[in-house]
Amino acid sequence: MLTVGDSFPKFNLTAVTGPNHQTDFAQVSNETYAGKWLVVFFWPKDFTFVCPTEIVGYGSLEKDFADRDAVLIGASTDSDFVHAAWRTHHADLKPLTFPWLADIKRELSTELGILAKDAGVALRATFIVDPEGIIRHVTVNDLSVGRNPQEALRILDALQTDELCPCNWKQGEATL
Repeated sequence: MLTVGDSFPKFNLTAVTGPNHQTDFAQVSNETYAGKWLVVFFWPKDFTFVCPTEIVGYGSLEKDFADRDAVLIGASTDSDFVHAAWRTHHADLKPLTFPWLADIKRELSTELGILAKDAGVALRATFIVDPEGIIRHVTVNDLSVGRNPQEALRILDALQTDELCPCNWKQGEATL
């Protein structure tokens, strides 16, 4: 598995940015967001139970990530058409605007080392990548356990201070 200090792999995938299958598809690559912080989170499968709770949780913080010059990107091993169908038919997902990558060939998830061996889907992994494309934070959860998107925002805040931050540090508090 790639980890802190490694370069985030190059990718060029179809992304879905909304429920409209005629207008909401785009090619997204590393170059699309060059010079930006990235918060890339993977979920196992569309049309499941835990995944939409995480996606909505991250989506509710999209503006907060953007305020920190960070781009929120979701991804799974489902196709772009499955992403679009899920967004169309799930009321909580429909209004979300951040891109969902379709890693249907499992190339990115394999290169990252987050493909669940038995299930063949991406684990619940989150990567925070700095503007130079270096992974600065990684978390990986079991398929059955959802993440706390607020923690990803807290860690992004800490990384952006470029200072030593103690346990449970929050933006605005003193650093070490």
